[in-house]
Amino acid sequence: MNKRLNEVKLFDSKFIQPKVLLAIFLVTSLIIFSSALIELHQSKLEMLELMEKQSHTLLETLLSSSDNALSSFEKVEMELRNRLLNNAGMIRLLYEKGLVTNALLEKIADDNKIFRINIFNNNGKKIFSSHKEIHENLPQNEIPTAFLRPIFAGAEDTLIIGIKTARFGEGKRFAVALASQNRSAIVLNVDADDLLKFRNQIGFGPLLRSVSNNYSIEYVALQNDSGIVAGAGKLDQLNQTGSDSFIKKTLSDNLFQWRVVNVGSHDVFEAVHAFKYKGEILGVFRLGLSMASIDEINKRVTARVIILSIVLFVLGFITLALVFTKQNFDFLSKRFKAVESFSQNILENVGDAIIVLDEQQKIKSDNKAAAALFNVNEQKIIGSDLKSFVDENVCKNFLNSNKPIVEISCMIGKDAKDLLAVKSSFLDENRNTNTIIVLSDLTEQKAIEKQLERKDRLTAMGELASSVAHEIRNPLNAIGTITQQISKDFEPKENVNEFRELSSIVYKEVKRINETIESFLKFAKPLALNAEEFDSHNLFEQLEKEYSPILNTKNIKLEIQENWHGTVEWDKSQLTQVFINLLNNSIAAINETGLISIIINKTNDGKIEIVFSDNGCGMSPENIGKIFNLYFTTKTKGSGIGLSVVQKIIAEHNGLLSVSSEIGKGTKFTIALPKYLKG
Repeated sequence: MNKRLNEVKLFDSKFIQPKVLLAIFLVTSLIIFSSALIELHQSKLEMLELMEKQSHTLLETLLSSSDNALSSFEKVEMELRNRLLNNAGMIRLLYEKGLVTNALLEKIADDNKIFRINIFNNNGKKIFSSHKEIHENLPQNEIPTAFLRPIFAGAEDTLIIGIKTARFGEGKRFAVALASQNRSAIVLNVDADDLLKFRNQIGFGPLLRSVSNNYSIEYVALQNDSGIVAGAGKLDQLNQTGSDSFIKKTLSDNLFQWRVVNVGSHDVFEAVHAFKYKGEILGVFRLGLSMASIDEINKRVTARVIILSIVLFVLGFITLALVFTKQNFDFLSKRFKAVESFSQNILENVGDAIIVLDEQQKIKSDNKAAAALFNVNEQKIIGSDLKSFVDENVCKNFLNSNKPIVEISCMIGKDAKDLLAVKSSFLDENRNTNTIIVLSDLTEQKAIEKQLERKDRLTAMGELASSVAHEIRNPLNAIGTITQQISKDFEPKENVNEFRELSSIVYKEVKRINETIESFLKFAKPLALNAEEFDSHNLFEQLEKEYSPILNTKNIKLEIQENWHGTVEWDKSQLTQVFINLLNNSIAAINETGLISIIINKTNDGKIEIVFSDNGCGMSPENIGKIFNLYFTTKTKGSGIGLSVVQKIIAEHNGLLSVSSEIGKGTKFTIALPKYLKG
């Protein structure tokens, strides 16, 4: 009691003296004013940093889009060239067998959407054509013999003529030519208008114009030493690259830079980045952002800071008057107790784990979330080392790091965890340094991100597979049909058996590729879920009955631990396929005697957790990142589709799939599914 009274007297002696309070008030005012100036300066720096990030992101997007545009046009042109060459090869084969007629060429052209097919002899005379000549009175823009001379002379067997002017009239054509055995030229061309239209649509001009539509963008341009290649906006503000050392440095170092330049009556935030395509620098992207909105924000921030400073100054003066009253001490005492109680309640009920370390890095305080994370009693944490619960090397690296916020991956007990760790420190009443660590569990969030990434990747691969399959199916069928027809109708004078064997091989390979195409299409096709209600126990009981004979022959023990079972609403057939794929993988991973475990639990959020684990050979970290990729497999006879299908089925059930593995110790797949598919 006497100690408490002494503390009150000490409090009064420090706060009731006017000179002390006046000094504190003046110091506080100075601090407020200084803080306002620092805040203004920091605000400007943060605005510039924000503009730097935004401009860098936009330029990276422009670079990526431009690179994709160029690549897309090259791929389209490559596909068109290969299609024409494949048809030219087939026509050459028919021509060398004496089977070509104008009518046949016309049919091939119509079936394959080819504008014109012409065959010239080695003297440059047209001997076959898919269409009759209808330009007899028009002047020729070019003479075929001019660009076919390498074939006639025997210098080239294949010519990619590319985009050229139409022989008669207006328009563009994309043409290729093949040489026959007698040096005749087989020329195929298609209308290039759609190809040129596609190139214009994906070119730099439309891309930059769409970007410049934003009112905050002054200009955006692709520029090289010769001038502006493409651009939009106020391009008259740009100088030549050769006269600007800032731009020249960007081109020479191939890096991102920014600066604030004065243009007329206002400032512009300019960001630049060199554009490199296939190892060659094509120019530099220049992006000018208006500083008007930033200046307006700075003005508003300045006004707010001034107002806030005035308010704080007034509040400080009022506080000075209030401190002279005796009632203030009681009020502050009660307030302190309320805040202390409130803070303690917050710490105890917050979802993140919070621990406090003393100078010896012993845990001196924690909350309920920390005990739940470490899966121990809250009182047992006090006085322990952090490394007792988290990997020692991870603790050492984090505590010795200068970074206040880091993401760490570690083992807590038998569970792998991804944590966001935030570190700060303070001095207690004894001037001892204490470290506060806040640990946020990101494990489930990371797993969801990985699954979404895998789902997006599989979706993209499925779409690509479907597109490629449809593109190559018809030419493959034509090759197979022609091969069969040639095998039936043609018999060589020599090496008959070899000819038949090679024809058979071609047909079998075409058939095998067609089967691969079918698997592509099957994977790309969306899953049709047939949800039904059933008892989960029946599903695993049936699974155990079906696999017991197989596992007994291989000396593998199967343990199914149903900590929960009940009615679920899933697609029973598809989930049975998932469990069969995982069981088959576990069996393949166990060389001799082993154990496969299936544990079924119900999580706190109502989901059903199914854990498949084995003590097989395990996987390397490198392979774990690839196992869900389409057609990736480490098995000699595996197709590489199984786990991709598993991932797809789990995603369609709104579930979550994660995997952990260690070489020589085994693999664990964890599946979390909602109890009801439609819920």
